[in-house]
Amino acid sequence: MIDLHAHILPGLDDGVQNTREAINTARQAFYQGITHIVATPHIIPNVYQNETAVIIDKVKALQQTLNEQKVPVRILPGAEYYLEPELPSKLARGELLTLNGCGKHLLVELPHLYLPDYAEYTLFELQLNEVAPVLAHPERNRTLGQHPERLRHLVHRGILVQITSGSLTGLYGKEVRAAAEFFVREGLVHFIATDLHGPGRRLSVIQDARERLIRLVGEEGADQILLHNPVLVLGGGNIS
Repeated sequence: MIDLHAHILPGLDDGVQNTREAINTARQAFYQGITHIVATPHIIPNVYQNETAVIIDKVKALQQTLNEQKVPVRILPGAEYYLEPELPSKLARGELLTLNGCGKHLLVELPHLYLPDYAEYTLFELQLNEVAPVLAHPERNRTLGQHPERLRHLVHRGILVQITSGSLTGLYGKEVRAAAEFFVREGLVHFIATDLHGPGRRLSVIQDARERLIRLVGEEGADQILLHNPVLVLGGGNIS
């Protein structure tokens, strides 16, 4: 499995806080079948700034440490950007880090309680600049969970969707699980990722989430979401 959303870089946000914890997290990820992790620290104005150069340096340092510790997991650069109207202008200035630095897919986080008025315009402005926005865990957004037709509209306009593995197993409650399952059944999900913040439950539920996914869309559909689509992201490919 390729994990496209993980807070594994030490000390950059509310995820992993030190190198030892990062090693333990990567090792647990490997035991759960993860071979590649895209490190996606939060970037939230006035909270977590995390410049691209810092992220890339941290990725290189962690990869070297994992190699020395013989943990066979590949760490790749990325970031999780909190949705704000300034994202398109920041993209135009070359300030945003896409997944694996390929210049194609940008992981974007929505507020949990609502969908901002500027959301659709901002996402489509990113598309006009030839970047495909990937919505992080929209099943945990209250508005989209209660009004899935709004997510369907975004997906039909080319927005990509990543749900969290724990959402399918009930880790975030029954309502989130129901929303995640509905999105999967409706063909609105392109990726599943852990959104790990360290070793623990978000990693331990991966296999249960995969089994649930297979029950919802079959093995071929599950492989598309868990493997084939993430491979396309790592290479900067297009996803239909």
